[in-house]
This record gives sequence, structure tokens and C-alpha cells, in this order.
Amino acid sequence: MNTPKLSGQVAILTGATSGIGKATALLFASQGADLVITGRRAGLGEEVAEQARQMGVRAVFIQADHSRLEDCQRVVDETMRQFGQIDILFNNAGVVMQGTAESTSEADWERLMALNVTAVWRMSRLVLPHMRAARKGVIVNNASDWGVVGAKDALAYATSKGAVVLMTKSMALDHAQEGIRVNAVCPGDTFVERWLEQGYFQGSGAVTYEEALCESAGYLPMKRFASADEIARAVLFLASDDSSFVTGTTLLVDGGNTAQ
Repeated sequence: MNTPKLSGQVAILTGATSGIGKATALLFASQGADLVITGRRAGLGEEVAEQARQMGVRAVFIQADHSRLEDCQRVVDETMRQFGQIDILFNNAGVVMQGTAESTSEADWERLMALNVTAVWRMSRLVLPHMRAARKGVIVNNASDWGVVGAKDALAYATSKGAVVLMTKSMALDHAQEGIRVNAVCPGDTFVERWLEQGYFQGSGAVTYEEALCESAGYLPMKRFASADEIARAVLFLASDDSSFVTGTTLLVDGGNTAQ
């Protein structure tokens, strides 16, 4: 049997009640990691934690809004209280928003930046002392393929993910000699249920998966979305010793979108 890649490690995964976060949490659990799962939807979060516990690992859910400093601090403090270590941080919590420079409101800009950028810096800043003390640790930030190329009608979102890419590179340089690796995964269009609920495609209103797939087929080289599980496997690579000499990188998982 293969040895679990994350056995004996403790991982914090933000925004892990559904989608990429949930898929990554369950994959980490299958690889032996104990989990702290965060998010705003308590019911879904408890379900994910229970699924992880059924795999034989310890897992807790902490309800948190990572745009709030006190919630970020509480997550880190509670992780240390219950587990005594933090080996992996997956900064996954974020929000997608459409809009140009003119159509994006002040309130929407501030809300998106608070969660997509400030929370990533804040959670990293809070876990770094614990990782430094242990002389090891991994931070994986969820960026986007739109963090490395321009995006039409998604100014604030693309700006935020570009900031995450450069934050990742800068943190990697700052902490490379401390045994701490920092990388970013950059997903392309990934099918998650909330996209359909929130009307991400075609401007507004819920659409079916078939309608969303039809839209993606027009511009993605592989003519399909990624699954959340495919992105999770990339996060596992960056979080595990399989990438032990990788830091400061942006791993594009976009079906060839940015190669065009």
C-alpha cells in the first residue's frame, strides 16, 4: 500500500464547505491529514468534517468569515489549542464578481478585496510564526488563471487574483530559508454548484450545467470545465512532499486557457 502523503499533518482549509475547498479537504483526509475546515455555512461545514472523520482522521469545522480579523485569529488559535501544530494552510476562501472599472461599486470592491486578498495575507501572517517555530510548513493560495492574464468584465476579481499571485511569490522568497514553502494554484473554469446558483454564467440568473458547458466549449481548448477533484489533486501536489523543491510558483490548472 502507498503511504499517505499527509500522515501526521494538520491542515487549515478556508472556505471548504463546498466546491474546490470541500474536494481538497476530503482528498487531504484520504491522505491522512487532520483538518480544520472553515466557512460561513455551518451545516455544510459540519457535513464535510463528518465525512473526513469517517476516513479515520480528526476534523473540526469552525464557522468563520475570513474578511474579519477576529475570525481569522480565532481559527488559528483554536487550531493550535486542539491540534498543537499547523503544517498546511490552504487559503481557498474567496468570492467571484463581475464588473468593469465603472460598474464595480465601492462596496463590492472593498468586500471582494477583503476576502480575496486581505484574508490571504492575514491568515498567512497568523500561521507563519507557528510554521517558523516548527521549521516547516506549506501555504497554498487559491489564485486563478485570471491572476496571470486579463479578464473581461471581471476587473476586481482579476485584480485580486493577480495580487494573490505576487503575494505568493513574495512570501515564498521571504520564508524559503525557514523551511516554509508558499505556492499558488491557478484554476481555470471549474464546475461548482454555486456558479449555477449565483448566475455566474450569461450575466444573471441560474443556468443549467448543459448551458454552462455550452458556453465553455466556445473558448476552452479542452472543451470542458475542470472538476473540483482535479483542482484538489493539484493542491495536494503543492501541499505534499511531492513538491518539496517547489516554492514561489503558480500552478496553472486551466485546460490550456492561458496557452492561447
